[in-house]
Amino acid sequence: MITRRNFLGGATGALALATLKSDLAEAAPAPAEELFQLGAAGYSFVHFKLDQALEMMKKVDLHYLAIKDFHLPYNSSAEQIAAFHQKLKEHGVTGYCVGPIYMKTTEEIDNGFDYARRVGVKLIVGIPNPELLPYVDKKVKEYDMRYAIHNHGPEDKLYPTAEVIYEQVKNLDPRLGICFDMGHNKRAGKDSVADVEKYAKRIFDIHLKNVTAATKDGKTCELGRGVIEIPAFVKALRKAKYTGCCSLEYEKDMKEPLAGIAESVGYFRGVVESTARRT
Repeated sequence: MITRRNFLGGATGALALATLKSDLAEAAPAPAEELFQLGAAGYSFVHFKLDQALEMMKKVDLHYLAIKDFHLPYNSSAEQIAAFHQKLKEHGVTGYCVGPIYMKTTEEIDNGFDYARRVGVKLIVGIPNPELLPYVDKKVKEYDMRYAIHNHGPEDKLYPTAEVIYEQVKNLDPRLGICFDMGHNKRAGKDSVADVEKYAKRIFDIHLKNVTAATKDGKTCELGRGVIEIPAFVKALRKAKYTGCCSLEYEKDMKEPLAGIAESVGYFRGVVESTARRT
């Protein structure tokens, strides 16, 4: 008598089972390609030279970098900028924006836009004094460049949350928007999952992080260990059709960040894959 057990134990049964699995795999639709990219915020590597930062990025397979001035100074020559981009290219990395850059005068705004133009990016992450926003509005039109204002949480007297930024830019040129620091937004008592949908049309960049508490005392932690629900955040990104970078900004153990960066990147990619299978 042929039972289910001895059928599956036989060569014919094993072949049939393998064929069935293959057919099911081919029938299952592949997850849709995500509109957003995963990258790294340069500040995560504030204690490291560029070569060291790029080696860490290589270890965790990250290919987009938000450029900070300690890796590419504002007064860099054309030759230095070209050498910088060549080094990134050798590591499979693209520098997609510059900043954050504090801008307290029109001269600093002029210098920031000129720096971005010379670096060859079309996005500046900045923190301008609010009274200078009409001037920033003028510059985004002049340079045809996007400018994303960074929120820094409850300690920030200028831009603590995405909502505060949105209210100041909503009637300005649509190239003026938000670099959404989801962790600082949460520390200011806001719902970062809801806010990424609410202000999506003005969010040009995301600093991806989690925090230990939704209060001023909250600290940056590994992405899967904080109070922001990352699976819900990923679903909100998809719903909002966000097309920019989610750049991990890891501010814990900053002199030895690789383990935490690797855990956070692995967790985020796992969430993206597992939630895609359910949609």
